[in-house]
Amino acid sequence: MKAILRFMKRNYKILIVVAVLTVALFSFVPRQKQSDPEKDKLLLELITFVIEKGHYDPAAIDDNFSKGVYKDYIEGLDPSKRFFMQSDIDEFSKYELKIDDMIRERDLTFFDLTYTRLLKRIKESEGLYKDILSKPFDYTINETFDADYEHKPYVKSKDELKTRWEKQLKLSVLSSVTDKQKVQDKAAKAFEEKKDKEGDKPETKPFDELEKEAREASLKSLDQYFEFIEDLTRDEWFSIYLNAIAERFDPHTFYFAPDDKEKFDDSMRGSIEGIGARLMKKNDYVEISELIPGGPAWRGKQLEQGDLIMKVAQGEEMPVDIAGMRLEDVVKKIKGPKGTEVRLTVKKVDGSIEVIPITREVVELEETYAKSSVVEKDGLKYGIINLPKFYIDFENKDNRDAAKDVAAEVEKLKQNGVKGIIIDLRDNGGGSLKTVVDMTGLFVPKGPVVQVKTTGKNKEVLEDKDTKVQWDGPLVVLVNNFSASASEIFAAAIQDYNRGLILGSRHTYGKGTVQNVIDLNQFVRGNSMGDLGALKTTTQKFYRINGGSTQREGVYSDIIMPDRYAYLEMGERDSENAMPWDKIDAASFTRFNNNFDLVIANSKDRISKNDQFKLIDENAKWIDAKKDDTKFDLNIDKFKAEIAKTEEITKKFKAISDYKNSLQFEPLPQEKAAFEKDPAAAEKKQRWYESLSKDVYVEEALNVLEDMQPKAAKTVSLNKKEKPIKTR
Repeated sequence: MKAILRFMKRNYKILIVVAVLTVALFSFVPRQKQSDPEKDKLLLELITFVIEKGHYDPAAIDDNFSKGVYKDYIEGLDPSKRFFMQSDIDEFSKYELKIDDMIRERDLTFFDLTYTRLLKRIKESEGLYKDILSKPFDYTINETFDADYEHKPYVKSKDELKTRWEKQLKLSVLSSVTDKQKVQDKAAKAFEEKKDKEGDKPETKPFDELEKEAREASLKSLDQYFEFIEDLTRDEWFSIYLNAIAERFDPHTFYFAPDDKEKFDDSMRGSIEGIGARLMKKNDYVEISELIPGGPAWRGKQLEQGDLIMKVAQGEEMPVDIAGMRLEDVVKKIKGPKGTEVRLTVKKVDGSIEVIPITREVVELEETYAKSSVVEKDGLKYGIINLPKFYIDFENKDNRDAAKDVAAEVEKLKQNGVKGIIIDLRDNGGGSLKTVVDMTGLFVPKGPVVQVKTTGKNKEVLEDKDTKVQWDGPLVVLVNNFSASASEIFAAAIQDYNRGLILGSRHTYGKGTVQNVIDLNQFVRGNSMGDLGALKTTTQKFYRINGGSTQREGVYSDIIMPDRYAYLEMGERDSENAMPWDKIDAASFTRFNNNFDLVIANSKDRISKNDQFKLIDENAKWIDAKKDDTKFDLNIDKFKAEIAKTEEITKKFKAISDYKNSLQFEPLPQEKAAFEKDPAAAEKKQRWYESLSKDVYVEEALNVLEDMQPKAAKTVSLNKKEKPIKTR
């Protein structure tokens, strides 16, 4: 981490995203168990001082700010509204417009009130769940449970609170039982279909036994949860309050308590084992917000960004419902030793429920590196380069990085006579600004790539200074909703230069800010209060060379291809307090004199007639319609009927993943000899080649490259004899 900070100070402006190489996101378990109100006051003052002085565009700490902190903090303490009562909220609300003043005055009255009241309500709730789970539920009653906690009112009495707990636990147990029944039925059916009937007939447990097991599993889970809560200190709850304040400035500003900072450093080094996913709290469950390239979840291709984790199971144990659990407790259940299995029950974005087994492993760095393949179409060869992230070795810049590796792949593709190249940046969350500047220079002459602005300073234009253009042929860049930061810089530069075409989702993620991690201990001399932790805050913003920011808006594709998230608000724009889009003066650069109008028109026409894209668009509309469906029947017959109905609809959409084109993707000749010596590497690459042959987006990108050939599309070829257009 020190190397990263030094690198930033030298003005390379590295974009640090909190990309975690395990499931661990944040933890509130510092080593120091003794609380110190004076330390809390100092932290409150330090954090607001550092943010106000160092943040790119600090929000005014006023009544509006106070309302936002109040809302986020109360939701953070009790996201599923099963502890606080309306009478508590009525008492808390008198501070809603006073938090800004209390921050200035280092007044902890509001925090102390909410903290002590929460502990009291948690203690009262502990007896509720034990009583509720001590006897079977009645699944013949016609009743429902609404899991829309955001709009659910707080209960007005203890009887209402007990009813809420009963319904939530009933839904949890009912879900577990039906999941177990489906597994049993599937095993029994598979056994009956076996001709030789070898092996033991799978055990089929009766409903009552499964129901009892599910209640016991829920009881065990909640016992562990309440034990965990009892072990928390005042400091840990105070971290939630501090981050309710910090995150009001923007979604990427965050306070790291001492242990949190240590885990962040570990995650950046990639030294922790896990499933390789970044998690975030989403109402009562946990959402997969990012899959780490090279990690087991990423390699398995079953878990997706946007999936909601509902239950966690170790090996063959009964799954544990994680509803209402704090994020770090869920993390503990998912993490484990290398080689062991964890089973996640997830709700997919299409509404279906799946159980996904994942074997815990370390992230394989080799999987994160650039790789390429060649494919022949209508007598011409084309190349595709996949880049999972813009990596660099901060400790030794002479080692491999994304730009060097992409340059090597481009050279190999040129040697194989390709007539066009696809750069696949889908799901690429970004990385080093230096590598994206260097990589852009492979495709354009000397000139600006990105503009960086710091508060109170003139903009800085980061340029490619090398006049060499390594590839001057047809170029397509594939992006999606999860292409972020450095990926957006590359796509924007290619688009602004009119160098190639951007294909994919309607727009990319929209993260156009740079963060810096600041050690808070450096501001206090003779500190006797122990480690104060660190603050990650937004210090810069980057802009396209045409002057527009990628913040919130992202990069809009030249050719939009339907995807399952097409009608959902995805990305930075989905964050209430994300920094706004704005514009600065354009840099001076030269556009290529390419006319892609016919190429774009041809592609749009193909997409509109393509049955696979039609099905994907239909799936996206169905997902959009289902996203607000939060009510669940607690009558077992109605519950199963709804599951069956959803599964029947989703069967139609299974054809999306079963799709296969007629294209044959091959390794480069230079790699074939190496594969003979390393069968494991060959097998991994082969899986990638097979995935490309099922990828309708890659197929259309190849169609576009074909149209970009001089004879096919009648576009001006990209060569050094072109006369570029000067723009500002």
